[in-house]
Amino acid sequence: MAITTAMCNSFKQELLGGVHDLDTDSLRVVLIKASPTENYGANTTTYDGSSAGNGTSLTQGTNDEAVGTNYTATGQVLDSATISLSNGVAIVDFADEIFANLTIAADGALIYNDSKDNRAIAVFNFGATVTSTSGNFTVVFPGGSSPNNTNAVIRIS
Repeated sequence: MAITTAMCNSFKQELLGGVHDLDTDSLRVVLIKASPTENYGANTTTYDGSSAGNGTSLTQGTNDEAVGTNYTATGQVLDSATISLSNGVAIVDFADEIFANLTIAADGALIYNDSKDNRAIAVFNFGATVTSTSGNFTVVFPGGSSPNNTNAVIRIS
């Protein structure tokens, strides 16, 4: 199946309904295994099926979550959420996430809100299978030290 980089449709609706607070909620990132069996993208609703609607849910420890040495199901907490405005576009950026000393292969990642029933926020396709053998696996978010209206992780215009 496929992974399509997208902000999740359910997240867009939940954001307008006041469900998510991106600078205070606990946000996590999990890795999606190489060649997943489901489609992940705009219709992904949750991680772990906690409150799955009519969309796809990535299920903890089974299904399509990546599995590897020193990788923990549920992924890792995202650090340093920064919300700002750039040229009239609201943006959210995170520090790059480093999974230490992993042996793993992944095709993508899912950001979800651990504080809000594991609701999906965004799905990312790495463009190819990325591997690590007893080394750091780093999810590099766009923007670096200067995220803006064209290169932040989440952009709302």
